[in-house]
Amino acid sequence: MTSTVALIGANGHGRWHRGRIAELQEAGRARLVALADPQPIDPDPPVPDGVAVFAGYRELLAATHPDVVVICTPPHTHLPIALDAIEAGCDLLLEKPPVSSLAAHRTLAAALNAAGRTCQVGFQALGSQAWARFREAVAADRPTALAAVASWQRDDAYYSRAPWAGRRNVDGRPVIDGALVNPLAHAVMQTLASAAAAGAGRPRRLAVERYRTRPIEVDDTAFARITFDQGPDVVVAVTLAGDDHIAGEIIANWGAQRAVLEYPTDRLALPPALELTEVAGRTDLLTNLLDHRETGADLLVPLESTRDFTAVLEALTEPDIPLPQLIDEKYIDRDGGTRTIRGAGALVRQAAETMSLPSELGLPWAVPPYTRRIPIG
Repeated sequence: MTSTVALIGANGHGRWHRGRIAELQEAGRARLVALADPQPIDPDPPVPDGVAVFAGYRELLAATHPDVVVICTPPHTHLPIALDAIEAGCDLLLEKPPVSSLAAHRTLAAALNAAGRTCQVGFQALGSQAWARFREAVAADRPTALAAVASWQRDDAYYSRAPWAGRRNVDGRPVIDGALVNPLAHAVMQTLASAAAAGAGRPRRLAVERYRTRPIEVDDTAFARITFDQGPDVVVAVTLAGDDHIAGEIIANWGAQRAVLEYPTDRLALPPALELTEVAGRTDLLTNLLDHRETGADLLVPLESTRDFTAVLEALTEPDIPLPQLIDEKYIDRDGGTRTIRGAGALVRQAAETMSLPSELGLPWAVPPYTRRIPIG
């Protein structure tokens, strides 16, 4: 069976989806019927002949009636687009983060159930064999601690790429941005999935310290400690102002032993090994969605599996949460449009190793954490 596919949000990361859909079309698994984007479509990759192009997604849905819609738009637009696509009879591949709140999560789940439709969420690292082996390890022997670290760089252009970038609200609408909930959302989701595999239950309490190196409204550096019903705590320590590069690691500790999953590269180290080794095999999420439609295969990342992520996201983006602390310039190095925190790479690793936040480590620019209960879905 060849499913018809449309892509809403065809520029930016949507270009990657266009390439993947083209591969599936070549294999006879899918047929791209339409693209939608309010901006002119980037010509790389070229738009195939016969593919309709729309400025608005509603026009796309009404004119082409696709079997599957890939939604790759700004996160705060996901819910209305998804609901309209479901009403049009489509299954969904919805980019991360899926929605902005547990209420929105419930609304989307109810719409899917009522229409008999399916939603896969774009946490693609959860389709890798490296993740499957890491998950088996933490499920077989509960770790004493779980942590995630990442140290990336994003320059001034990153925060001027769109009107919503680095903002909390645009035209009165809440925006989902910030290191933990957008570019490094995979680190949060992967640690939550690891905690679930270890039998930790639901996340219940959050302590978070959020920082920024430029006059934006969201964090570019953040540290969160999440406490669960039982089992190990989780610490996520990430920065977009890193002075070195850490691709993204999920770390499980068993006292003297540990396992490390470098989730963007599918490299893995399991006890007693110390070196990361690539583990081949990653199932593409759109392919998995097509398999589900054709054979009933289990989805790798169904909407329900992201409920805890949405609960944490809601706690991190509540309207009353303070603006991130602006770090004093004397702790920051500048190189053109790039700003880096001195020692940021070492700091995120220290936070993960000690399960501590910067204020607990005595950092001179640190402020006390914001704490709150995580809402129950």
